[in-house]
Amino acid sequence: MMKRTVQPVLSGMVVALGLLAGAAQAEALPVPASKAAYVGAWTGKQMELKIEQNGKIFYKRDEPGKRLSVNIELTGFDGDSFRGGLNGPFRIDTTFVVTKPPHKEGGKLKMTVDGVELTRAD
Repeated sequence: MMKRTVQPVLSGMVVALGLLAGAAQAEALPVPASKAAYVGAWTGKQMELKIEQNGKIFYKRDEPGKRLSVNIELTGFDGDSFRGGLNGPFRIDTTFVVTKPPHKEGGKLKMTVDGVELTRAD
């Protein structure tokens, strides 16, 4: 019997997230007061990230050969990093790795997420 290996495909993930969005039942977790600096619209090289106080996350990444754009919900924080996904019967979570949390630099608020330096639009 031949075994098949299933490899995730980025566009397949987008389709799956889109299909499951309708199945999401629970509300997004609001951003806790201790993480208020994360709230806002952030931009960086080939990445856009918007985190709303109500816990809605809008994420767009556009790299050569890979495009991803999703609307997801905040599902929690792990130290400086945060998780986003879909709540409901089919829970999907992904971790946004924050190596530099929001901080002032040159008069602007910056943070580094998944290796990309982002600047918050004020």
